[in-house]
Amino acid sequence: MPLPPRWIRRLVLAPGVVLLAVLMVTTVPVWALLGLAVSPFVPGRLRPLRLLWIGAVYLVWDAAALVALFVLWLASGFGLRKRSPALQRAHYLLAGCFLRVLFWQARWTLRLRIDVVGTDPDTALPGRPELVVCRHAGPGDSFILIHALVNWFHREPRIVLKASLQWDPAIDVLLNRLPNRFIAPGPDGRDSVVRQVGHLATGLDDDDAFVIFPEGGNFTPHRRLRAIARLRALGLEKMALRAEELQHVLAPQPGGLLAALDAAPTAGVVFVAHTGLDRMLTVADVWRELPMDKRIVMRFWSVPPEEIPAGRQERIDWLYDWWGRIDAWIATTRDGVT
Repeated sequence: MPLPPRWIRRLVLAPGVVLLAVLMVTTVPVWALLGLAVSPFVPGRLRPLRLLWIGAVYLVWDAAALVALFVLWLASGFGLRKRSPALQRAHYLLAGCFLRVLFWQARWTLRLRIDVVGTDPDTALPGRPELVVCRHAGPGDSFILIHALVNWFHREPRIVLKASLQWDPAIDVLLNRLPNRFIAPGPDGRDSVVRQVGHLATGLDDDDAFVIFPEGGNFTPHRRLRAIARLRALGLEKMALRAEELQHVLAPQPGGLLAALDAAPTAGVVFVAHTGLDRMLTVADVWRELPMDKRIVMRFWSVPPEEIPAGRQERIDWLYDWWGRIDAWIATTRDGVT
């Protein structure tokens, strides 16, 4: 379904979410009793009630964020000063606050635990911008990464996202006010995407973190095979053979990262991998796992600018080398070794 124009998203979708949240809050006894009544007939620990609670919390969370963003819009002179440093910082602080609330609920309702291992991008490497290159697998993994960058490492992310995420009104409003880029291929296809990524990575300062997911989507076995087939269709047999060696990650698409490296030559690179939710590939998998009771392990590897190869092909090979290292780490971490 095509994304509606911005004016519809602002004047119809956003107020609709707020009204729906009010309706949800005022009818809590009804849906809570319904969830309790159905739960004994469904396997698992109160799965229907947990699912209703998660949906309600996210809806109210979205609506509260929209109200706060509206207040910031008024404070910015009806949007005239929303790009000022003070208002930009206020939006990052708001994002951090709402992400803390979201993950507090995730710990309580889903019993999720997040452990970070490896390099701390700020204490180990202070005072320079970073390109954060992350694998993509499992529900909510991008939220987890941004939560870590904003609240634990005190970075201001610039994120490359899919345009379809603008269906969520709070994400749409917040991230369009900050230096992020929602990617939708233009008439000239991938070249347009690469130009947009390069533009976003220009002018990074010392507390910025440019975030990109080179796989382009969550890992599934089908997508893995499709990515390999695409490489062969493009005549990239060497890359296809390397992609076949990767069992837990998709073949990375290097164009965006190469553009970011060219646009931010003084930045380091932080590779990020995680495991814990990656076996949940479908909605049925998520339902079956509720409550999840998961330990999510995130691993950070930092590469200083002087260790990044200079040539295009050398950088592509370097990226595939790192993706192989991430693939191996996922395999060992699933077996309980970090």
